[in-house]
Amino acid sequence: MADVAERAGVSTSTVSRTLRGLSTVSPEVRARVEQAARELNFAVSRQAASLVTGRTGNVAVLVPTLQSWFMGTALSSLAPLLRAAGMELNVYVIPDLAERTSFFERLPARRNADALLVFCFDLTDEETASLDNLGMPVVYVSQHVEGRPSIYVDDVAGALHGTRHLLNLGHRRIAFVQTIGASGFSFSSNERLIGYQQALTEAGLPLDDDLVVATEPGDKRGAAEAIGRLLSLREPPTAVFAEQDEVAVAAIWTLRKTQIPVPERVSVLGFDDQPIADWFDLSTVAQSPADIGREAGELALCLINDPDADHKRHIVLPTHVIPRATTAPPPQEEREG
Repeated sequence: MADVAERAGVSTSTVSRTLRGLSTVSPEVRARVEQAARELNFAVSRQAASLVTGRTGNVAVLVPTLQSWFMGTALSSLAPLLRAAGMELNVYVIPDLAERTSFFERLPARRNADALLVFCFDLTDEETASLDNLGMPVVYVSQHVEGRPSIYVDDVAGALHGTRHLLNLGHRRIAFVQTIGASGFSFSSNERLIGYQQALTEAGLPLDDDLVVATEPGDKRGAAEAIGRLLSLREPPTAVFAEQDEVAVAAIWTLRKTQIPVPERVSVLGFDDQPIADWFDLSTVAQSPADIGREAGELALCLINDPDADHKRHIVLPTHVIPRATTAPPPQEEREG
């Protein structure tokens, strides 16, 4: 730090304030200090951040987006838990390939955090290995990563139970609407498809690829096209299981727009139990991102405070089917057929 101060022509306290991001440093001085730090390949050391504890007092979070109900709810429960433990939360949002490449080239969390939580992120083997070498606990959230601490809901069981709900109502032609383009959520997407398929196989029904369609979340036109493909089948479905609540709502909007009553003609089931599900009286498979965020924070604190804690621990949270007004038995003629 003294070398950086000398090169930038400032005091070491100014360097400290600059690198901690305090607003008491002018933009001109900040630029000089940051330039000097880059030239000297200087980084704040985790161990030097606190001579007493050897800790930074920070927990870093890596997320693909903040524009999702899941992420916002999880972080909203995580942050106060960490604050109560005297820890601060640093969020790294990696929305595209350029940001992703930059993050893994620089690994800014190195020496600047006591743990890293990786939320809903589809990582390559090389990227996972890079995080393994950070020298801090890395907790994977809403995804199962073998041999590493992970917290997630049982998406397979959730989709299995959701599909069983529709089967128990008497449905035999059940469609599944996947989401595509939802960065970082492919683990859950794949697991939910598996659960849907397992329930059909359990019921002795054949798997029909024509009943599995895809759309982007929030894309009303895409949802309409997906529902259109299902309705144009020789034997259209009597029930639609959408992978996310917002996709289920888009499906309901499309069906009702075309004068197909829900659930009298077609039942619709979602997954998540977002607030929008309650507003639309949507039957859904509920998960709790607030519980996931709290569990992630507690596990991170455990791994920080106890070096001998289980660094391969997996915490699997339950889901619950919540029947509401959008699922019902199929039409009488379908039951008789």
